[in-house]
Amino acid sequence: MSATFRMAAVQAASPFFDKAAGVERACALIAEAGAQGADVAAFGETWLPGYPFFVDSPLSDLWWEAAAAYLENAVRVPGPETDALCAAAKAAGCDVVIGVAELDPSTEGTAYASLVFISRDGEILGRHRKIKPTHHERSIWGDGDAKGLKVHPRPYARLSGLNCWEHNIVLPGFALIAQGAQVHVAAWPGREPETAPSDPVWARQMLLSRAFASQAGAYVIAAAGVRKFEHVPDRWKPLAAFEHNGCSAIIDPRGEILAQADSEETILIADGSLEEVRKAKAACDPAGHYSRPDLFELRLEGRRLYPGGD
Repeated sequence: MSATFRMAAVQAASPFFDKAAGVERACALIAEAGAQGADVAAFGETWLPGYPFFVDSPLSDLWWEAAAAYLENAVRVPGPETDALCAAAKAAGCDVVIGVAELDPSTEGTAYASLVFISRDGEILGRHRKIKPTHHERSIWGDGDAKGLKVHPRPYARLSGLNCWEHNIVLPGFALIAQGAQVHVAAWPGREPETAPSDPVWARQMLLSRAFASQAGAYVIAAAGVRKFEHVPDRWKPLAAFEHNGCSAIIDPRGEILAQADSEETILIADGSLEEVRKAKAACDPAGHYSRPDLFELRLEGRRLYPGGD
């Protein structure tokens, strides 16, 4: 493994209800991250085709039209959209973790909030579907599964990821910690910092990302989206009750912020090293020396993860 590596949080607006334009923009951003020397570039929750901002609006004819348009723009994994993203990752020489609304291939009537892991060789390493959509999200996303709760060994580090409030339900995160996560993507839709602490969504975005870094002894790329009112197509503006204003961060293995963005579009860059990961894990390895396997055991779909694996 390399001694050092470079992480990128891609904070940008996605073209809503237009997955073709979204893929084109994502590929350009991947190229930009690769040109800045990123080993891994992370996007926010369901960046493609965008977070379903309309779910918090009252039901109306326009709401149902938005839900139908969102489903129409969900992507297959694998599919033509992920093929283009894989090609972009290979051209950039950069791993990519991107949030997508994944279309159920059987019914084509359900979408999942998924993270897709793509290698610098242009191959899909895996995908993770959000286990439980949060609050009103349940009206647009289906429940995910645990098949994607895996850590992916990469040349620079072991890579993992979760969506948004999955960081609030503890066990999915511990399942990744138990597999030795070293660089973790926390994918968020983003929220205004000036609303904290009255806004519990944004407060948890930063607090939970920092807590995971400290607990895991891992770097966390807290990648958040941007969606201002001007980014919403005119037809759907009546459904846009709030903005998503980014505030991405890259956090070190002790939970300290290395780099943080404001509400503008940017590619946030920070460098890390496995030496810092080892220092943190030497102090606290929750599934290793800082554990009580005589008291606790974790199994994931029947597979023993803690203590000691299968």
